[in-house]
Amino acid sequence: MYGNLFNRLSVITLGFALLIAGCRKDIQPPQVDLTQIEGYTRGKVDAPTVRGLYVLNEGNMNQNKSSLDYLDLNTGLFTRNIFEAYNPEITKGLGDVGNDIQIYGGKMYIVVNNSNKVEVVDPATAIRIKELDVWQCRYVVFYKDHAYITSNGNYISVIDTATLTETARIPTGRNPEQMAIAGNKLYVANSGGYSPPNYERTVSVINLDTRQELKRIDVAINLDRLALDPYGDLYVTSRGDYYTVPSRMFVIDTHADTVKKRFDFAASNIVIHKDIAYIYAVAWSYITHSNTISYAMIDVKADTLLHTSFITDGTEKQIVIPYGILVDPDTEDIYVTDALDYLSPGILYCFDKSGKKKWSVETGDIPGHFVFLKNHQ
Repeated sequence: MYGNLFNRLSVITLGFALLIAGCRKDIQPPQVDLTQIEGYTRGKVDAPTVRGLYVLNEGNMNQNKSSLDYLDLNTGLFTRNIFEAYNPEITKGLGDVGNDIQIYGGKMYIVVNNSNKVEVVDPATAIRIKELDVWQCRYVVFYKDHAYITSNGNYISVIDTATLTETARIPTGRNPEQMAIAGNKLYVANSGGYSPPNYERTVSVINLDTRQELKRIDVAINLDRLALDPYGDLYVTSRGDYYTVPSRMFVIDTHADTVKKRFDFAASNIVIHKDIAYIYAVAWSYITHSNTISYAMIDVKADTLLHTSFITDGTEKQIVIPYGILVDPDTEDIYVTDALDYLSPGILYCFDKSGKKKWSVETGDIPGHFVFLKNHQ
């Protein structure tokens, strides 16, 4: 991809430079920052399924600094600010607060929360296909050629992925966050996060074939992240109230649509790979005005907490604010991002499956969301 991509980028940048040269000499063409990651290794993979990793950087709110980075998994070449470089005509760049990124049906969807839009781009080049208007959009999932996008307008926007037009809206609770799909049911974490202390505490269950809400499962206040395991259990994070109600993790049985278990530890984000859930927590307290940071693993088959961390070499002491997590499906390497002070460029760390650091690289501001580019994409 990136030999071809780099050549195309050079042509685009040159063309853009020639275009503006006669107009304004103070404008500079957008540039990408290419870095060969020091000490990069991926190891031998007999039948790799993915070839690249996109990293979506949120950028601090109201700063219009969201950006997109790309890692070539075969070479270790890391490219920053790729969206702006490939779309020089979009003068405001990617936008304000990139909150989710997914690939479906030959298109990549970048949810930009505070810009009230979803950028639909070619996953092989990051060139814009279309911009979708979705007010205060949060997350996106897909089912039968439709995208489902949560909005802080207390609804889900349904987008036809062929025509890229909105075809329906599904009501939810207040401030819906992440979603997960089990069978033909869509689960939506309702947070009510914009009206404390009157938080929401439910997960909406929606029949995707009828687009009707079946029920709301009472879980806990200020829900956020969802992750489905291979056995039909849905892991749900609650952020608490940042005062006396702590963050916790809950498990919903999607066959019965009832809460089956609570884990009494904080959880901010979760990713499940095979039988293991990888979790980190950044638990803020308005009482102490400080964060409590922790890492955990769960055996999802047994629903039990493992008494070990997925970082075993002490590197967690260097991570200021863990902000994103993902597992490589081919190597089982674990990617963790650090938002640092929310103002400076962040860091992407890679750990092997034994928890030892392999390498790290500087990203854009507040790296928090990922999507793998598969071999056929």
